[in-house]
Amino acid sequence: MIELRNVSKKFGSVSALDSLSFLVGEGSFFGLVGPNGAGKTTTINILTGVVRSDSGQVKMSGNNFETRSIELKKEIGVMPEGMALFDGLTGEEHLTFVSRVYGIAKEEAKRRVEELLALFELNGAGAQLIHTYSQGMKKKLSFAAAIIHKPKILFLDEPFESVDPIQRKIMREILRTMQQNGATIVLTSHTLETVEALCDEVAIMNKGRIVFQSRTEDIRKKIKDEVSQETYQSLEEIFIDVVSQDGTQKEKRKLSWL
Repeated sequence: MIELRNVSKKFGSVSALDSLSFLVGEGSFFGLVGPNGAGKTTTINILTGVVRSDSGQVKMSGNNFETRSIELKKEIGVMPEGMALFDGLTGEEHLTFVSRVYGIAKEEAKRRVEELLALFELNGAGAQLIHTYSQGMKKKLSFAAAIIHKPKILFLDEPFESVDPIQRKIMREILRTMQQNGATIVLTSHTLETVEALCDEVAIMNKGRIVFQSRTEDIRKKIKDEVSQETYQSLEEIFIDVVSQDGTQKEKRKLSWL
């Protein structure tokens, strides 16, 4: 469903992506993780057309993204880390606007907006301006806007931060339902337990490249030490190990005055 081949991107003299390549299968739940500055958000921005790569190729559904971006964007839902909300609108107005942009008929849009506001306990705040919302309320609204048109491909950049446990559970259930219905989902998150629990496949980025990729079900089977046959216990352990091997110092970090 998604294919990147040798994608590179620089911002001035800083290399954000360095010949990045990976594949995301149709209907899969793909986790993209990495330390701050690894290039995750730049990757999402390129995949959604916010930023153009300097070189390389991006394909979706077998089509070249650069030449068919208008058609492909109709099939994409995006929840960026910055949430991309219109603070001068009410929550209801924002969702209505997004649904109409995607061509949803007026009555159907009204029904979906009402259902989403109620599900995320925002119906009482639907008439309030978004700039008055808490961070958690904004997260839920941004998520609702990303899924309102039933996208075939969904990109989520840190979707669960500031969201309470009950609403996180609802969001996860929605994502699983979307995947069961054939959607392809790409998730970035620093909460590795969440990635391990939700995703079918995980890729770890560091310094603009993929340094590890595996199906989640195989993570615990991966051998860390061929001599001792010690296995990884979690995605977090793999993350720390491969990022350290890729150049980050392993020495213990401490404060001199503690």
